[in-house]
Amino acid sequence: MEQQQYAQTRPRVLVVDDDPTVAEVVSGYLDRAGYLVDRAADGPEALARAAAHRPDLVVLDLMLPGMDGLEVCRRMRGRGPVPVIMLTARGDEDDRILGLEVGADDYVTKPFSPRELVLRVESVLRRSRPAQQSEALRAAGLSLDPQARRAVKNGTELALTIREFDLLAFFLRHPGRVFGREDLMREVWGWDFGDLSTVTVHVRRLRGKVEDDPARPRLIQTVWGVGYRFEDTAESGVRP
Repeated sequence: MEQQQYAQTRPRVLVVDDDPTVAEVVSGYLDRAGYLVDRAADGPEALARAAAHRPDLVVLDLMLPGMDGLEVCRRMRGRGPVPVIMLTARGDEDDRILGLEVGADDYVTKPFSPRELVLRVESVLRRSRPAQQSEALRAAGLSLDPQARRAVKNGTELALTIREFDLLAFFLRHPGRVFGREDLMREVWGWDFGDLSTVTVHVRRLRGKVEDDPARPRLIQTVWGVGYRFEDTAESGVRP
C-alpha cells in the first residue's frame, strides 16, 4: 500500500524516442531522480500512453517514424496542457523554433547530458506547479491567477503554455521595465545560459495571444537593441 501511494505521488514522465538506447538511458536517469517513467517508441504509442495515464511532462523526440514529434506535440496539447521538452538531433535552428512554435516548453539538442535533461525536467515541472500565496495580476484587460495558472483577457480564457504563462506573469509584475533576452532567460526560464531564440519565439507566441494586433504590439513592446517592455497603459495610451 505504501509503495502504491508513493508511486502515485511521483511525477509521471513520458519518454518518447525510437532509439532504445537513448530511451533506456533517459528513463534510467529520470527513474533514479524520483520520477515515474513511461516509454513509447513512436507517435501513436505515445498518444495512447498519454491517454491512458496523463503524464506530468513529456520528453519528446522530434524525429519519430510515421508521425513526427511536432504532430505528436500538437495532438497532445490539443487534449489539454502538458509540459513538453523536445529532443532534436538536428543543429538546424528552424527545427528547434518549430518545436517551440507548436508549444514545446523547452528543448535539448542531441547529443546531450542526461543529467542536464533531468535538470531541465525539474525546472519545467517546478514552474508548472501552482504558486503559493501569490496575488492575482491585472493590467490592460488581462487577469492572471498564479495559483490556478489561469489567464484571462477581456473575459476570455487564454490557452497559454507553461513558459508563456510565466513570461506574461513576469511582465505584469514588472510593468514599464525593459528586460533583455538574457534577463528573461534567467528570470523566467531559470537558466544562466541557453539559446536566446527561445525567448524570441515565446515573446512572438505570447503577442499572438494577448495583443489585439500582434503585428503592431502595444502591450509587449520591443526596445530595439535592448529587449522587451510590458506597457500596462498601452490600451489607453496614457502613462501614469
